[in-house]
Amino acid sequence: MKRVLSLLIICTAFFFIISLFSQEFTYVGAAKCKICHKSEKQGKQFLIWEESTHSKSFAALTSEEAIQAAKDAGMESAPAESQECLNCHAPLFEKAADFKEEGVTCEVCHGPGSTYKKLSIMKSREESAKNGLIVYDSPEAIKKQCLSCHENAHGKAFDFEAKWAKIKHPVPEKE
Repeated sequence: MKRVLSLLIICTAFFFIISLFSQEFTYVGAAKCKICHKSEKQGKQFLIWEESTHSKSFAALTSEEAIQAAKDAGMESAPAESQECLNCHAPLFEKAADFKEEGVTCEVCHGPGSTYKKLSIMKSREESAKNGLIVYDSPEAIKKQCLSCHENAHGKAFDFEAKWAKIKHPVPEKE
């Protein structure tokens, strides 16, 4: 009986440890981000996103202009159903279809927040990064992320500095 109990304890511990290391982060949506990232003290990141074209990028695919552009480009499907369009206008459409209508939502750039959203983890940038938060170490890294969609998008030049000035959303320095 002791052997069976010991084996059961060892197996339970083994599976617990394995589950910790194979943790899969999942997407939680912008509403979860809003809980903490809406205040002036925190930097009003949610409001900045909500008022930006990023939050409206999926909706833009249903406009008459987008539908006509798709026809002119010889696309078979509607822009809001086209993988080619969704890749940039709703990048989570395959990974987290529930959040497709959020467009270019927080987690597109910052990674799935299921684990790092916890206040106990978010207090530390290092802990947040260990738990799925994508932290950019330089302006060049941020620019590279932006250019993954904006480089020559729709044949238009992209002025990173001007666009970044509108959308940047740092956490204010703690005093």
